[in-house]
Amino acid sequence: MSSDGPSVNGAGEVPTVLVRDVEGRQLLCFLEQLIPLDGNDYALLTPVDTPVCLVKIAADDDSDDEVIDELDGAEPILSVAEVVLQEHDLTLVRSAVTLTVSGELEEPDPEELEEEIAEEEEDDESDLYEMLIQFRAEGQEYGLFIPLDPFFVVARMQNGEGILVEGEEFERVQPRIEAELDERELGES
Repeated sequence: MSSDGPSVNGAGEVPTVLVRDVEGRQLLCFLEQLIPLDGNDYALLTPVDTPVCLVKIAADDDSDDEVIDELDGAEPILSVAEVVLQEHDLTLVRSAVTLTVSGELEEPDPEELEEEIAEEEEDDESDLYEMLIQFRAEGQEYGLFIPLDPFFVVARMQNGEGILVEGEEFERVQPRIEAELDERELGES
């Protein structure tokens, strides 16, 4: 990958950017938009690999499933998920920002997807996620779920790489980035 700016992928279409978080983890993303603010270039990105979230599945219908955001203690569970994914020729990646899965995923049937979304819109308690795999670890059911809504990452461009924008900086620039994107969208129509 070139270090002097976003590179073009093998298909020659969409540039990609390598994003790093404060812990040094990386995430390869497609460059969707570049927004100049305060002398910095901010990039709106989408992951190249499929983002997933780890969910602890409720043992009974009275409880809600629990998304596990803090993955520090989840290594034994993620190890089981890795083995299950390998059976499907998929790889779990502990990326910056989110867990991702690399490999060839089956594309959902567009008609089935529309039916699922329509059903989920009727059921307010249901999130827009699709289960990728379900597995048992440490006596508990877990699943890896794919968000159906687009998953965006904001990064500040520096020396051809993206530095993940988090915390106060994110709170400060996020509304301005949204306003700029809205203005660009209005300009195109």
